[in-house]
Amino acid sequence: MPDWLLPAGSPEGVIWLVVAVFVAGIVRGFSGFGSAMIIMPVAASVLSPVEAVIFLTAAEILGPVPNLRPSMRDGTPRDVGRLILGALICLPVGLWLLTQLDPLVFGWIISGIVLALLVLVISGWRYTGALSARLTVGAGGIGGFMTGFAGIPGPPVIMLYMASTLPVATIRANLMLYLFAVDLVLFPVLWLSGLMVWPVFALGLMLGVPNLIANVIGARLFNPKAARLFRFVAYLVIFSSAILGLPIWKG
Repeated sequence: MPDWLLPAGSPEGVIWLVVAVFVAGIVRGFSGFGSAMIIMPVAASVLSPVEAVIFLTAAEILGPVPNLRPSMRDGTPRDVGRLILGALICLPVGLWLLTQLDPLVFGWIISGIVLALLVLVISGWRYTGALSARLTVGAGGIGGFMTGFAGIPGPPVIMLYMASTLPVATIRANLMLYLFAVDLVLFPVLWLSGLMVWPVFALGLMLGVPNLIANVIGARLFNPKAARLFRFVAYLVIFSSAILGLPIWKG
């Protein structure tokens, strides 16, 4: 096995990671979110906690690039800026907590978070209050904490926007921009904290190529009229990924 694949541990680990990043790319290209919930349970099953976050960020950094220009046109950059402000404040706290966890515990937490959020989304639970600037910064803060702790920045922001009356295209664009910006912020934080593992970073970039291709495919599939069927497929993939990420499959 080539040296850049060694962090995955085995050919089977590489295969699972490739499948995860490709499926996640299609989901993100279509909906603007959901990719971390697919990749992280799988990555946590073959990598250490910090390595899993590094891999996720590196694998996703290239994928959304073709969709950024239309997202800038359809989205509301001011709101995205508020989300990032909150994320900048809370991301280091989550990252510190991540470094204190045992890998086995981390695996259980990741799969548990994904399954719990999936249940919330499927159940139709939504926040129904006013979407103020303070609330937007707060949602970004929670997302930043979850980025550092679990590599999953989207759920609180997704819940926030699903409660709004914004058009689907605007919601998708804002989520696309927010998640891309969070990935960019996370890299210097990891480097300055002395936590960057470069072989894992290289692995993520290499496997990010199929993620990029899948993002383009997902964007072309985007059609609000097909959302019901797509959500069912996305929920099924996310559920399967969370189950496969459980530590009971190790050893």
